[in-house]
Amino acid sequence: MAALGAAAPSTAGPATRAIDWQLATVTATRDETPTVRSFTLGLPGWTGHRAGQHLDLRLTAADGYSVERSYSIASEPERAGEVDITVERIEGGEVSPFLHEVVVPGDRLEVRGPIGGYFVWGASLGGPLLLVAGGSGVVPLMAMARHRARAGMTIPTRLLFSSRGFDEIIYREELERLAAAGDGFEVIHTLTRQQPAGWTGYGRRIDESMLAEVLEPLGASTRAYACGPTALVEVAANALVRLGLPPDRIRTERFGPTGT
Repeated sequence: MAALGAAAPSTAGPATRAIDWQLATVTATRDETPTVRSFTLGLPGWTGHRAGQHLDLRLTAADGYSVERSYSIASEPERAGEVDITVERIEGGEVSPFLHEVVVPGDRLEVRGPIGGYFVWGASLGGPLLLVAGGSGVVPLMAMARHRARAGMTIPTRLLFSSRGFDEIIYREELERLAAAGDGFEVIHTLTRQQPAGWTGYGRRIDESMLAEVLEPLGASTRAYACGPTALVEVAANALVRLGLPPDRIRTERFGPTGT
């Protein structure tokens, strides 16, 4: 197959609509884990986003073949003119290997957005806040955590984050810094496959008893957001309802294999 890349330049300016494709410039990359990388995209025509929204990315080959993928926005809305996306490399995929192996700062990519209005959270909604993530499902929740920090909010917030192993915890060091700020943000990890020596966190898949323990300090008025593989999200949503959270205070976003 011909190499994929950005299509011919499209005009992007202050009036660019979310549904219009525009060219983003990759300004930085950062490895989050051995298989997960973040990309900072400069977007002069970006209209702004809400924490939890996503964008579409399109790669087009010289022969006209194109492929699109959706990626959650990882950055907080307070940042102007750029966004972060975080991409897990999927073996055998069309898009994520290209992003990981070929794309470097200075390259341009076609994107459009922001997209989505259901799985969003902002300061005006308040809390307490429970965030439940599985693997790369943490990405839109990270946008919420970053927004909370940048807005100077102190509402009680707990992130329950399921990863396969310690080295696969996305944003691990940044999450540690956010939790150390002393502003009411806590991170609770569960490692489902491998735990390092001396591990004191959970060591199993997220279940109702785990959710009950994590939810208890927040109370029944909590707003909950769960994102990750379908099975994890279904377990979390059903358990939270049984634990007494009203369904209209639970938002979910689920996926199968992504970034292919």
